[in-house]
Amino acid sequence: MNPTEIRIAGFGGQGVILAGMVIGRAATIYDGKHVTLTQSFGPEARGSACSVQLIVSPEPILYPYLTRPDILVVMSQEACTRFCPEVKPRGLLLYEQDLIKLSKKCAPDVRTFGIPATRLAEELGRKLVLNLVMVGFVTAVTSLVTPEAVRKSVQDSVPKGTEALNLAAFEKGFEYGRAQLAGAASAA
Repeated sequence: MNPTEIRIAGFGGQGVILAGMVIGRAATIYDGKHVTLTQSFGPEARGSACSVQLIVSPEPILYPYLTRPDILVVMSQEACTRFCPEVKPRGLLLYEQDLIKLSKKCAPDVRTFGIPATRLAEELGRKLVLNLVMVGFVTAVTSLVTPEAVRKSVQDSVPKGTEALNLAAFEKGFEYGRAQLAGAASAA
């Protein structure tokens, strides 16, 4: 199995870095895979461009930086516009469908799945957990890490006292992703 390159991008304040940390921790600590993680963000604390890059592999990783992501997860229009052209052909684009309008030229040969992550987070009473909704969606659609590993990683990664809310956000995204896959399979 080849390494899988992932970029998660959005803007500061959306929990992009935490989303990457949760997936990376799940893959390495609980699923026994090798992972590299690098992050990039603007000088402002909130509202500036932000991304995290992960490589997940069953074998040791010799080069820790992305070349072309297999999976792109975007939570802002700016991130989509900037990083969409980098996705490998036949790659996967997962996006926040209420915040992003995909153009035809963005991903002509890429599989796409959208989720209203912000709206689902708001249904739980906290817009801030949209990142964990997205992590659940990524887990369901990609099968890159096991749901059990991600659940453990969520509990280890979020502030004490918020575990139940964050796990509920993960489950909401995970179930939405499973439904999207089932719909795609029946349409094929």
